[in-house]
Amino acid sequence: IAAPTFALAQMPAGAPAKPAVGTQMTPSATYGKLLSGMEQEFVGAAEAMPEDKFNFAPTQGEFKGVRSFGDQVKHVAQANGFFFHDPSKPMTDNSAEFDKLKTKAEIVKALKDSFTQAHAYVDGITPENAFVMTANGTRGGMAAFGIAHMMDHYGQMVVYLRMNGIVPPASRDNK
Repeated sequence: IAAPTFALAQMPAGAPAKPAVGTQMTPSATYGKLLSGMEQEFVGAAEAMPEDKFNFAPTQGEFKGVRSFGDQVKHVAQANGFFFHDPSKPMTDNSAEFDKLKTKAEIVKALKDSFTQAHAYVDGITPENAFVMTANGTRGGMAAFGIAHMMDHYGQMVVYLRMNGIVPPASRDNK
């Protein structure tokens, strides 16, 4: 199995594509690289599911009460607002806004917007503030938790795609 490769995020213009072993990386570059890789896989999966299957949820086996595919995407978009929230600003309950999203286009737009917010948050992580406690935990910890949360739901979405005969874009042979 080949190791995944992600485009480096937050590297200065003209920087080498891959830093040399032993190069000190900033927290924002490290988290940005991980976030960019997850964004590519997650958005790709969301875009791969046809609109008429966004309400798909498995029914055979132990799947009672699980989220539909579209609800998985909405959940992550909304959760990104929590994980990648500016700790100097108060949290707001935006669940009513997400409940209104019905079409694939609306849901994917909300997802992409949530990644814009996530990147802005990650860009603000510095060596000085990465592990300072805030009301919700440390910035570095919240970024790690947010990325792990996406991975969990991405795995569920992959199952839904494959149950509908769709190979996730990240799994396709692009040669």
